[in-house]
Amino acid sequence: MVNYDVLNFQIRGNHDGSLVALENSKEIPFDVKRVYYIWGTKRDVIRGRHAHRKLEQVIICMAGTCDFILDNGTEKETVHLDNPSKGLLIRHNIWREFTNFSPDCVIMVLASEKYDESDYIRDYQTFLDNVKNTAKGKTR
Repeated sequence: MVNYDVLNFQIRGNHDGSLVALENSKEIPFDVKRVYYIWGTKRDVIRGRHAHRKLEQVIICMAGTCDFILDNGTEKETVHLDNPSKGLLIRHNIWREFTNFSPDCVIMVLASEKYDESDYIRDYQTFLDNVKNTAKGKTR
């Protein structure tokens, strides 16, 4: 089973509109150290194509839709994001790709760590080797 969760955020609102409030270690299961967002991506582009050694992320589709393909080295699952009241929690050591963007898609990412290039695994075979070594109790 791929190690991810879909978080359902509480919607507060009335006839004037909706609001979702997110707090560290409450709705978001870690302290947020970095926030970024992505928009203007063409439908068939594939973004991501990496895993992280320790970083975790909550990804929220603020507008529009897209698909995340998550891979733990033995299984793949596709998660469709289309609602700003849901967050996709991706834990470390999961290969991720995202695609199938609607023209109005805006993705916001909340990350558990500041940017650190050494945390990225950008080669799929290296990712598979890391998964195998982690299962044996070794890490790279």
